Formats: sequence, structure tokens, C-alpha cells
Amino acid sequence: MPLSPPRRIPIAKPSTGHEEWEALRGPLQSGWLTQGPEVSAFETAFAKSHGVQHAIATSSCTAALHLSLTALGIGPGDEVIVPTFTWVATANAVLYCGATPVFVDIDPATYNIDPSKIPAAITGRTKAVIAVHLFGLCADIDALADSAGRLPILEDAACAAGAAYHGQTAGSLGRVGCFSFHPRKSITTGEGGMVTTNDEQIAELVNRLRNHGASVAEEQRHHGPQPYLLPEFNLLGFNYRMTDLQGAIGLVQLAKLDRFIEERQQGADFYFRELADVEWLRLPNVPPGCRHGWQSFVCDVDASKAPLPRNVIMQQLEQQGVSTRPGTHAVHMLQYYQNRFGFHPGDFPVARDCDRNSITIPLHNQMTGDDYQYVVDAIKQICSG
Repeated sequence: MPLSPPRRIPIAKPSTGHEEWEALRGPLQSGWLTQGPEVSAFETAFAKSHGVQHAIATSSCTAALHLSLTALGIGPGDEVIVPTFTWVATANAVLYCGATPVFVDIDPATYNIDPSKIPAAITGRTKAVIAVHLFGLCADIDALADSAGRLPILEDAACAAGAAYHGQTAGSLGRVGCFSFHPRKSITTGEGGMVTTNDEQIAELVNRLRNHGASVAEEQRHHGPQPYLLPEFNLLGFNYRMTDLQGAIGLVQLAKLDRFIEERQQGADFYFRELADVEWLRLPNVPPGCRHGWQSFVCDVDASKAPLPRNVIMQQLEQQGVSTRPGTHAVHMLQYYQNRFGFHPGDFPVARDCDRNSITIPLHNQMTGDDYQYVVDAIKQICSG
């Protein structure tokens, strides 16, 4: 029988309100809507909160990845090591540079790249390793650094704003970090991204590349002594700028980040307590020393114990008003990558199994205690048949 009363619990919902609404007043009244003072203030605050010297805002995390790889000098003929269980943008950004993504399987306990698999993937053409902090859990950077040697590590921290690894914040662990502010993330600007780095040369290059390759940014030019002169363009750049409307929202959201993560931790703790006896559901693993960002609460359905296949479980939960999703996809199983590179599902068996068996249940800052209880009750109802 369906649970009563019926309700609808989305997989994610951004936590925005009057403060974000009011933050838009400044840029709307000033008329400065594109990248300007609000973006600059957001960058400064984000760099401080994430323990880095430089933060450069972008139009998306995909743009941040593309810019970072370009700034690292990645180009045609190069190879970049990428975990195969990740959002497709991680691998796509490598292709945008004309380089080749070389996939590596993941650790099933964390869903992050398996450091032990990296040495076998390194060739004379390998130029970087992308470490994805999937679902808000930082990858094992120490083991990755040992495996990667002198290769630069690029953090795909799309899910990991505010997450930390042994006291060091995501985005400060590698040569460069990339964040997302999509509405499914813990803080949002609608769309939007951020590049973080302690490398001044990379920061300067990313700053120019995001703005068509211009030698001087618009705000600097307009407020300078010769605003009537156009800048020089000696780089092939992109239009990957963030708007000041987004920057204004980002400032408000960033101030709430620690509270948002604490609220999500409380929700995760509730799930850990209440779902511990569901024998067919493997709950997330958080290694010692890690502060999980809890962008998502991703579990694994044990097909040998589950009362129903994963997709049927998801369908039944949907009928009860509980939204779910797979954790993410195994990129090597997507049609484009199969057609282009000839991959087969069994080439990366751990990622394949996670693609088939992972399940994300609702966890966000708009959920109430009753919502969490409803999700637990819906899952346990499946247990009882």
C-alpha cells in the first residue's frame, strides 16, 4: 500500500530566498550585469574560504575544466587520466582540448578514482590526472600523488565546495581545482563555476582565457584612464565569464556554506542510523580525516540481496513520491564514447557495476525531519515487500 499522506520529495532543491533576491538589487540598479565587482568579491571570498591564493569565476564547471586543462598546456596528442565513473563533462573537457581521456576504474568503497590503477595507465603522452571528488568526498590525494609522480593533479571538485581532506580544503589539494554552482550542488548561482589555484601563472592565464583572451578585463578597462580603447587579444580565448548577477547570489550562498554542509551532515547521520539494518543497501563510506560535502547521498544496491532490481526499486520509490537517481554514469558505457573508442562495459567492471547498482536518495537543505523519515519508510516498505 502507498505511504500516507502522499508527498513529493525531490532529489535536490536549492536553498535560496529573500537574501539572494535582495542581492540582485545592486547589479540591477548599477547596470553592471556582466563580470564585474560582484564576481570579483565572490572570487575573493571563495579563495579565502577554500584556502587558496586565486579563485577565478566561470560560466560553469565544464568551462572551468576546459580552461584549467588549456592553462596546463593540454593539447592534441596528449593524454589525461580520468576516472570512468563521473559526469560526462570531466572527460568531455579533455576532448575539447584535442587530447585523449584515458579511463581508470574506481574504488567501489568511495566511488573515486582507484590510485592503484594509475601507474598502468601512464604513458609518455600522459600530461595530467583528473581527481574527481565524487558526490562531495575528496579523492585519496596522498595515494594519487604517489601514483601520479610528477604529473599535475587537476581536482574536479564540482560536488565538493567546502569538503576537506585531512584538514585541507578541496580545491587546494592539486595544481588546480574546478567547482560547480549548478542547482544540485550545495551552493548555487544557477549555472556557474570556479577555478582555484595557488599557481599565479595559471591564474593569470585562466583569467585571460575566460574573457576571449583579452589582455585587460572589461571592468579594469572601463574604470581605467582610456576606456575608449579596446584591449589587445594575443590569446585564443573563450567567453566563459560569470555574470555579476550570479556573483551577487554566490556571495550570499557562500556565507551559508558551512551551515548547509552541517545540515546535510545531520541528514546523512539520520540515514546512517535508520538504514543501517537494510541489508541490501550499502551506505556511503567516509574515510577517516575527510569532511564530506554531501552533495549527494549515494548508496549501492546489492543485487544478490535486494528484493527487486535497482531500476524497479527506483520506480517504486518514484511512485511513492521519493525521487532517486543513479549515482552518475560510467562514461565508457555512454554511446558516444563506445562509438569513438570502442569501449565495452566490462572494460571497467567496477564503474560498470556502480552504473547499474548505485542509487541516490534525497538529501538537501530544503528537507524536513518528516521528509527524511518518509524516505526511510518508503525504502523499508520495499524491504517488507
